[in-house]
Amino acid sequence: MSHSTVPRSGAGAADEKDKPPVASGGATGPDDGAPSGPSGKLGLRLRFRRDRVLLLMTLPALALVLLFNYVPILGNIVAFQDYDPYISDNGIVSMLHSPWVGLENFQRIFEDSAFWDAVTNTLVLFFLQLVLYFPIPILLALLINSVVRPRVRAVSQAILYLPHFFSWVLVIAVFQQLFGGAGILSQLLRQHGYDGLDIMTDPETFKYLITAQSVWKDAGWGIIVFLAALSSVPTDLYEAAAMDGAGRWRRMWHVTLPALRPVIALLLVLRVGDALTVGFEQILLQRDSVGPGASEVLDTFVWWNGVRNQDFGYAAAAGLVKGVVSLGLVLAANKVAHLMGEQGVYKK
Repeated sequence: MSHSTVPRSGAGAADEKDKPPVASGGATGPDDGAPSGPSGKLGLRLRFRRDRVLLLMTLPALALVLLFNYVPILGNIVAFQDYDPYISDNGIVSMLHSPWVGLENFQRIFEDSAFWDAVTNTLVLFFLQLVLYFPIPILLALLINSVVRPRVRAVSQAILYLPHFFSWVLVIAVFQQLFGGAGILSQLLRQHGYDGLDIMTDPETFKYLITAQSVWKDAGWGIIVFLAALSSVPTDLYEAAAMDGAGRWRRMWHVTLPALRPVIALLLVLRVGDALTVGFEQILLQRDSVGPGASEVLDTFVWWNGVRNQDFGYAAAAGLVKGVVSLGLVLAANKVAHLMGEQGVYKK
């Protein structure tokens, strides 16, 4: 007579309990029985072994970032030199043999009224674009998201995206034909007995002109991020709010905008960090029409002194000041995002 073996609840059960789990699929994870460190995580060597394929895949991108983003940082030493690029055909040799002047370039910058005029124009343009340009992609995304017909939504998005692919030369040419001295607006005014106007050469309205050009060109592109965030909002929230009697405006205020708040906080931090970069090519193309007093910003100031005047150490010092201030703005804005309960660019 055959007897079936039934595991007992004593030593046999304990033996079965002490057996290590069997890994499936050949993958090794934190819970696969691999040894872990004191903190409960895999050791550094084991994590490298586990993720070696992914690390190898990221090496080309990492090399590009190091080559084009971090290696050029070494060139900031020019800000402390009276740099002469004609000492040698090799830029590194010229850098090593240029005379050292210490903080003299920075002293010249802080005593230069043209530098402070460029700082003032940069900050004015930044605040105008932050107030007038930043909310427009949000409003357009909400408007497009409320459209029911898919065909109308697709056509609207295509029309709004299109100017982003135009060059600044084309954008400025379009505005010249509309608001220039011989543009459509001036011609209409003259036909009705009024004096024509030339907004393109008016230093008083130049900052608003720059903002309008930026809105027309890039607002449609900014909609993409907000539409992606809106697509992730569960429809159950809208249905629950509608059942509670919330109208369209209250649903937007209590459901849509809270869902967009993390994205808004992130883009706002990035925008503040980019505050001192307000459009180099756009302003440089229109600099001569309104004069440097109204159009000079930090980027054009660096270009004019470095490339045109060949004062490389002075221009490098101005660029270094701009970079340090931009870094401080990013850190400050990210701290404000943390205080608001959002993640920002990085976690606490």
